[in-house]
Amino acid sequence: MPTLKEDVDAAIRMAAFEHVRQLGEIHDHLTAIQLKPGFVFQGKRIPLINPQRGIFKPQQMRFLLSIKTVFPKPGAKVWYDDQREVYRQIFEGDETVDYAFMGQNPDAADNSWLREAFENRIPIIYFLGIAPGRYSAMLPAFISGWDAKALKARVAFGMPDQDALVPPDNAHERRYALRTVKQRLHQASFREAVITAYSGRCALSGLPEALLLDAAHIIADKDEKLGQPVVPNGIPLSKIHHAAFDAHLIGIDPDYKLHVAERLLVQNDGPMLEALKRLHGGMIHLPGRARDHPDRDRLAQRYERFKAAA
Repeated sequence: MPTLKEDVDAAIRMAAFEHVRQLGEIHDHLTAIQLKPGFVFQGKRIPLINPQRGIFKPQQMRFLLSIKTVFPKPGAKVWYDDQREVYRQIFEGDETVDYAFMGQNPDAADNSWLREAFENRIPIIYFLGIAPGRYSAMLPAFISGWDAKALKARVAFGMPDQDALVPPDNAHERRYALRTVKQRLHQASFREAVITAYSGRCALSGLPEALLLDAAHIIADKDEKLGQPVVPNGIPLSKIHHAAFDAHLIGIDPDYKLHVAERLLVQNDGPMLEALKRLHGGMIHLPGRARDHPDRDRLAQRYERFKAAA
C-alpha cells in the first residue's frame, strides 16, 4: 500500500507531466528558459531539472523525476556534424536504450535514484538533447534495467499518448514506443540542424523568425536511399513557402534557381500571391558552408516532380 510520501510523489509527478506536456504544445523544443522556472505545486516551486547534472530528483519527491541527455556544444566542428553519432545508440536500439551512470560509484545518490525508479516502475521524463541547450521531452519513460558492473541503466519509453503511466507490457510495445521516439528525434533534430545551417532564415524570402520556419525535406524521409534527415536534404522555408513547395507550386532546380508554377503566375489576387510570383527566376539563399548546400542530385529528382505536376 502506498505511503503518504509516495502519494504526494505521484501527485507532484502528474503535475510535472502535465506542465511539460503544456510546454510542448507551445514550444517546438524546450530550453533552459522554459525549464528553469519549474512548476508550481500547492503554492511551492518544484524544479524539473538540475542544470549541472543529468539525473534529477526534487527534494519534495520520493523518487526520480527526470533524466537528461545533453547535446554537445559546438567545438572544432559544427554540432550537427556529429549528430548521427550522438544518436547512434538510440537509433540502433531495438527496445530500450542505455543511460550512463554518474561517475564510477553505482551507490552514489544519483545512481541510486535510477535503481529505485527501476525497482518501483516509476514513470519519468527524459529530456533528450536535440541541439545545444535544446531538448525534446519524452514521457513517460521508465528505467527498465540497472547494471552496477556496467555502470549504466536501461531506459524504455512508454506508449505515446497513453493515459496510464505504466511501462510497456511486452517487446512489441517497447519497440513501437522506441520507433515513435526515433521519429520525433528525427523531426526535431533535423529541423534544428537545417535552420541553424541557414542562420535562422527562410531560404526563399530571408524571413528571420525561426518560429515561423519549417525544415522542408527535398526528398521525403520515407525514401530509404535519399530521404535521410541530413542538412543537404533540407531547406528552411516559411509556412507558406513550405506549403507551396510540397504542392509543387514552387520548384528549385539543381542550380538553385527558383521556378513558380504557371498556374500561380497567371493569377492576380493580392500581395501574398504577388510575393510568391516574384520568386520566379530568382535564387535561393544558401548556407555559409558549402557542405550544407542542398544536394544537387536530390534537387534534380525533386525538380522533375515539379515539372511533371505543371
